[in-house]
Amino acid sequence: MAGYGTSGTHGHAHSGTNGLAIAGLVCGIIGIFLFNIILGPLAIIFGAVGLRQAKAGKGGAGMAKASIVLGIIDVVLFVVLMAVASSNGGFSWYVGG
Repeated sequence: MAGYGTSGTHGHAHSGTNGLAIAGLVCGIIGIFLFNIILGPLAIIFGAVGLRQAKAGKGGAGMAKASIVLGIIDVVLFVVLMAVASSNGGFSWYVGG
């Protein structure tokens, strides 16, 4: 009687996608809309580490570069928004009427 699935992989698929590059890309995309001062630097860091891992043969160099670019855009967007807000008299909170 022949056994089923006797190969050495035991059903585990190995993906060549770099997890840190994906995390950086997600942080960069979400950072354009929400929390750009927090997610922008995270996207840059994840992208840089992911790019270093991609050079070591793990793949995902394009996503890592895109996450670095998006992280820089997030930080620049935050600086521009702060400059516009400060030129219009700063922030004011209206609570209660």
